Amino acid sequence: MSWSSFPKIELHLHHEGAAPPSFIRDLSKEKSIDISKIFKSDGSYAFNDFTHFLQVYEAATSVLTAPQDYGRLTSAILDELAENGVVYAETFLSPDFCGGGDVSAWRDYLSEIEDAAKQAEQIHGIITKGIITNVRHFGPEAAKPVAICAAETAGNFIVGYGMGGDESVGHQGDYAWAFDCAREAGLRLTTHAGEWGGPESIREAIEDLKVERIGHGVAAAQDNALIDTLIEQDITLEVCPGSNVALGLFPTFADHPLARLRDAGVKVTVSTDDPPFFHTTMTREYEELERAYGWGEADFAELNQTALEAAFCNEDTRQTVQAKLETP
Repeated sequence: MSWSSFPKIELHLHHEGAAPPSFIRDLSKEKSIDISKIFKSDGSYAFNDFTHFLQVYEAATSVLTAPQDYGRLTSAILDELAENGVVYAETFLSPDFCGGGDVSAWRDYLSEIEDAAKQAEQIHGIITKGIITNVRHFGPEAAKPVAICAAETAGNFIVGYGMGGDESVGHQGDYAWAFDCAREAGLRLTTHAGEWGGPESIREAIEDLKVERIGHGVAAAQDNALIDTLIEQDITLEVCPGSNVALGLFPTFADHPLARLRDAGVKVTVSTDDPPFFHTTMTREYEELERAYGWGEADFAELNQTALEAAFCNEDTRQTVQAKLETP
């Protein structure tokens, strides 16, 4: 069947990483900023490996210099998500890129993002919430003002706190101050782990940051005791198969451990991570998973139910989204 109209939930989406290449290219021309080297001849993003991907990501983000840019970006992202049947999305937002960690500047960026999200909900029916993230390779001290931005703007739209970036830098526990600050403000917690860092990085995230969701987490498949811990502590994995395959963690979707983790009883969800970078959409993820595992409507409905239960939104929003999932 065609999966494009099947209602979907996405929990792991980097805001800047979801920027359509055409949007970034046009904005760079408007501002006379030359970032032509980050594009291939076909107009897509060009990168060689994960480290280079982070460099290209930050170069693309460099043209987003004003709150209005983020408003326009949010509209472009949510238009594409809605085209792929997404009815609820949580997007990772980085005050590092939106005002440099200054709370007042961050509020200006957030206002534009929220306004665009409200407009997209009116047009498409898609509901969006924000998770503020610090960038791991910027270091623990840089995470502190980001966490303060999160705490100061926690509420109906900003519902969570997390961390992305290069897993090879430091340890999860180095960022405990930022996560404690966000937790005290009532924000729900997630962090990237077990994408490149191995099972131990997931243990660190659980023990030192006390998160309830793990971004990626695929390294858990290497450790049966860790699988038991994820199940016992009711921790949900935000799995991004297309991203993992594109970056070379696994050769194909069929080799990806998503199905094994699910069969073992781990709560798993499916997201796109940085979709245009990895030439994917939520529709393509479903198509590839159907091809790899033979999954059908019941499987994807179960994945979305898991995602809804793990979502950081309030109960009223959860009920609204539940109704959207049940609408054919």
